[in-house]
Amino acid sequence: MSDRTVAVLAGGLSHEREVSLRSGRRLAGALRANGVDVREWDVDARLLERLSTDRPDAVAVALHGGEGENGAVQQVLELLGIPFVGTPSGACRRAWDKPSVKTELVRAGLSTPDWVALPHSTFRELGAQGVLGAIVERLGLPLVLKPDQGGSALGVQVVRNAADLPAAMVSCFAYAETVLVERFVAGTEVAVSVVHDGEEPRALPPVEVEVPSGFYDYTSRYTPGAATFHCPARLPSDVLDALADTALAAHRLLGMRDVSRTDAIVDADGHVHVLEMNVSPGLTDTSLLPTAVSADGSDLATVYLALVERAAARQD
Repeated sequence: MSDRTVAVLAGGLSHEREVSLRSGRRLAGALRANGVDVREWDVDARLLERLSTDRPDAVAVALHGGEGENGAVQQVLELLGIPFVGTPSGACRRAWDKPSVKTELVRAGLSTPDWVALPHSTFRELGAQGVLGAIVERLGLPLVLKPDQGGSALGVQVVRNAADLPAAMVSCFAYAETVLVERFVAGTEVAVSVVHDGEEPRALPPVEVEVPSGFYDYTSRYTPGAATFHCPARLPSDVLDALADTALAAHRLLGMRDVSRTDAIVDADGHVHVLEMNVSPGLTDTSLLPTAVSADGSDLATVYLALVERAAARQD
């Protein structure tokens, strides 16, 4: 039970709008069931008026993609002096750009698959064949293509044959002006959520993702039954410890706050390779953070109530 008024922000205009609305509904429902006075607000032209006339004690950001993760909405909340659950705007901007994140991870001694970030202009002006040939020579095959910004695996593809690479690049450019091309790392896909609901941030049990197709794409993420989750992941205890240490290190390195999720691959030798960092993890029925919370013996409302109290206390 909480006497706080909480506004859950969801929706927006990104490619991930529908997923965000599902996350927002689930979080709002969980908080209401625990006696919280909740507002569910879309991120549209009415948002500023709502925040001013019906000012909440705290905001829970359940936005995915676009302004919800690139720091824009967080910057507005900071300007208005409204406390919110989640990462500050500056750190959101850092985490939004995947090539920059990978550079920071490497500098900090964390492992991430080797990569090339290729702007559309380079692809167009220098000639696709020569550029793509150089990429294959450098990184080998298979390759993973993904937009340099965004989430939910939108636009992400695995390319196993060089002949398929040009078309895959064109498809990926539909989602972003720059494509991140990564060396494919075979192994166990794992997600580790970090929450700061106590004295120190802590890693929740790692969630192993098992997909029959071998590729955890958008459909697999949001279609019930398309993927099987094992939590904790079916990995040796020392690897589970390494996953937790890696997620906490990345969380702190990038200045994340309250909640984050690290997506990683564990290769056959037990080495952890960070794929992406998420400042606004999904909260849908098929999302990984709620799975980890449940395996930890808690529930979404309990965790977020603690996060809301922490956020509100920053302004009290």
